[in-house]
Amino acid sequence: MALFSWLPTLDRRVWLLSFGRLLSQFGNGFVLFYAPIFFVNQVGLSATAVGIGLGSGSVSGVVGRFLGGTAADSPRWGRRKTLLWSAAVSALADVGLVLADDLPLFIVANLLMGFGIGLYWPAAEAMVADLTKGSDRSEAFALVRLADSVGLSLGVALGGLLVAATASYRALFVIDGVTYLLFFAIIYVAIAETPSKRGKTTLQEGWRRALSDLTLWIYVGVNILFTTYLAQIQTTLPLYLKNVASGGSVTTAQISALFTWHMVLTAVCQLPVARSLRQWTHTRTLALSAVVWGLGFGGVWLAGTAPQTLVWGAAALAVLAVATVIYLPAASAYVVAIAPEAQRGIYLSLNSQCWAIGYFLGPPLGGWFMDRPAIAHHFWPGLGLTTLVAVGVLLRLGQREAH
Repeated sequence: MALFSWLPTLDRRVWLLSFGRLLSQFGNGFVLFYAPIFFVNQVGLSATAVGIGLGSGSVSGVVGRFLGGTAADSPRWGRRKTLLWSAAVSALADVGLVLADDLPLFIVANLLMGFGIGLYWPAAEAMVADLTKGSDRSEAFALVRLADSVGLSLGVALGGLLVAATASYRALFVIDGVTYLLFFAIIYVAIAETPSKRGKTTLQEGWRRALSDLTLWIYVGVNILFTTYLAQIQTTLPLYLKNVASGGSVTTAQISALFTWHMVLTAVCQLPVARSLRQWTHTRTLALSAVVWGLGFGGVWLAGTAPQTLVWGAAALAVLAVATVIYLPAASAYVVAIAPEAQRGIYLSLNSQCWAIGYFLGPPLGGWFMDRPAIAHHFWPGLGLTTLVAVGVLLRLGQREAH
């Protein structure tokens, strides 16, 4: 049909994997945004305790990513079985959230959730890489990321409506568990294991090769910068707009509208931008993303210091949306490009650790500046200057590729 002619032509399993991810992220939108409210205001846990519980998921996520990459490359496990375990563990975590009435069970539930999500990413991205080739790969990763953002946005929006209508937060956790079971069913019924050459080397040799790959480790350093940028947008920027920009005159409703605009634009631009850049090298694409990030941070600085805060804020978030959609598919595609086929899962597990590190470093760094209004405005130009480092390193990596 002409209506769908603009969509990429990809293996059916990539579409199924993306749809399953949309379902699971739909449920995640319920948990990520509403679990803290529920466990503080209704269960009676302190905000500090809830923060500790949520943070525990990041710790188990690190373990999950390492094991997920190892299992994805293992002849005994493979991508499909690892994804099935990811969905099952995540559904079990939701059972814990439904039953939790105290801190220990809340922490256990978050440890399981973080572990399940950690198992997912290396296996899912390795499977997408197995099912695609050449320039189609970036569009395939863009499709998966589009499913992520659409599912999460729908979950946040509909979760709020459901709570307003029923006042039942635990129902959100039940629905999240059901989405993971549906994801499990999609994988079990419709997605076969992808063939690969990963059985020709041992896992020990795979890890040894990855840990000694200088190109990978240089890129990991750059990628930590990118994930830190994403963390600043999601955690520091709302606080900056609320408490610092224009003397704290921006309302919560206005901030919500700005970020809704950002999420919608991210979803709309993801596939067209990926298609327009499919002939570019990955390092060149990532360098372009760094330049756009720098422009976006300059726009945030103007939003906080110049008149018409909302106009500059909307413009800055639009630029940052473009930076995000340039970055996301190229980041995974580059790691796949430099990874030997037998070690794709391991390479992607190391790459996904950048997210854990970026989200560990980003919020405290941004929060430290936001606690000091006298220098808070300088944070964004300073962040913009770091993109020059990323551009320089990426161009150098491109030269290494050429040779």
